[in-house]
Amino acid sequence: MTRDTTNSAETAAIEMRGIDKTFGPVRALVNADLVVEPGTIHGLVGQNGAGKSTIIKVLAGIYKHDAGRIKVSGQDVPVPTPAGIEALGVHFIHQDRLLSPTSTLAEAIFLRHEPKLGPFINHTAMNRDARALLKRYFDLDLTPTTLIRNLTTAQQKVVQITRALAQSAKVLVLDEPTAALVQREVDSLFQVLKRLRDEGIAIIFISHYMQEIKEICDRVTVMRNGEVVGTVETAHIDVDDIIAMMIDRDVDEMYPPRSIEIGKPVLEVSKLTLKDAFKNVSLTIRAGEIVGLTGLVGSGAKELLHCLFGLKRPDAGEIRIDGERRSFRAPNDAVHAEMAMIPEDRRAHGVAINLSVAENVSLASLRRYCNKGFVSAAAERKAVDGLIQDLSIRTPDRRTQVRNLSGGNQQKVAVAKWLSCQSKVYLLDEPTVAVDVGAKVEIYTLLNRLAAEGAAILFNSSDLEELVGMCDRVLVVYRGQMTSAFDKDDLDSDRLLAAASGAATTDVQEVA
Repeated sequence: MTRDTTNSAETAAIEMRGIDKTFGPVRALVNADLVVEPGTIHGLVGQNGAGKSTIIKVLAGIYKHDAGRIKVSGQDVPVPTPAGIEALGVHFIHQDRLLSPTSTLAEAIFLRHEPKLGPFINHTAMNRDARALLKRYFDLDLTPTTLIRNLTTAQQKVVQITRALAQSAKVLVLDEPTAALVQREVDSLFQVLKRLRDEGIAIIFISHYMQEIKEICDRVTVMRNGEVVGTVETAHIDVDDIIAMMIDRDVDEMYPPRSIEIGKPVLEVSKLTLKDAFKNVSLTIRAGEIVGLTGLVGSGAKELLHCLFGLKRPDAGEIRIDGERRSFRAPNDAVHAEMAMIPEDRRAHGVAINLSVAENVSLASLRRYCNKGFVSAAAERKAVDGLIQDLSIRTPDRRTQVRNLSGGNQQKVAVAKWLSCQSKVYLLDEPTVAVDVGAKVEIYTLLNRLAAEGAAILFNSSDLEELVGMCDRVLVVYRGQMTSAFDKDDLDSDRLLAAASGAATTDVQEVA
């Protein structure tokens, strides 16, 4: 892949050249370049630990670079500071929204820049201006006095962007802006970003969703191991080529081949019902089998997982593991029944950030290392080190606190914690959301290994290509009913989407 050699030093909205950054023995950035033109949407991609977050934090003034030079709109910025870089018109829209839930919409937009009437805040002007900005850029008519906590996730994202626009932003840096949005909200956001691009604003778009990068970005910079491996026009490259640059391997290797003999039933669910979520759901998962589960937002698929793991109590139906009827009053009961669940929000529910990597990984499986009430440190270390290697968790060592890892590596630790349990049944809720493509391959490989060892795996995902690539069967939930089921030979993403949206059904009993 030919590396971009753009030399528009005077006109670039952002120009970072030869940036180096070292943390102890780790070289996080190595001679990295990032050049972003005004009036363009510029993608920034790479695996977790590739250097994306580090180069953005250098630009934001959070980290001081060791070597290299930075310019904003042609102006040299020897040592960026957060206040200084914002004063130059560079604004950061973080994945975590960082908005006060008790602030009004208008207060959040004009925080620290409120219009004044003498020494007092002019609330009338602030509300009027907030309404005008939302109408101009988003064609939205939201009440300015609405509290942030009463806004949807998409609306809160809009508030963040509007706050930057209120301060005459020249550059917007968006970190995983679509991670918590449904497709309709993503489409609306993309329309706004294209409008801002056409007004001359430069946008840096960071995402793990390669199809979005291809759709929305004019150019994309790919990073790997702290280096920039290429900057290319998205019109001239396929998604598979971008992924291959990121992981330095053929994209055909994304889904490792598996040939596993399917065994006896392990998890059996009969007519399970949860009021206002799902009704009369029945399924069977056998030893060595990976069964997919999918449905649109609100279909009941997630609530089904929560019931199976004891997070919610079903109103009717039964659950059997190895033929024995089970009733879970709490997740601890499910764990004792040799069931494990990898939650979707792994940072909030999957890790204890003040504990070490080793403590987190072994937290749910300490019983495996205990002998007469004492933990075998050697056995624990061996298991933890094996999972660190299997999932390529980038950490100085197992004793490092999880809070000091990148967000992606924190998620890998959460995955490792539950995969370490060696359970009979694994419930996976969007296990690869916000995980880079390299980490996905590592997770897929480990799941195949668990299946080969006889585990039964229920894999809930909204990534239809992932389900096609990984699963032996896929079950579709539509408005609380399990309406369709597909064998491996019948799987394709178009059929799954049609079933998930209610446009087609199959005989579930015949397949499941």
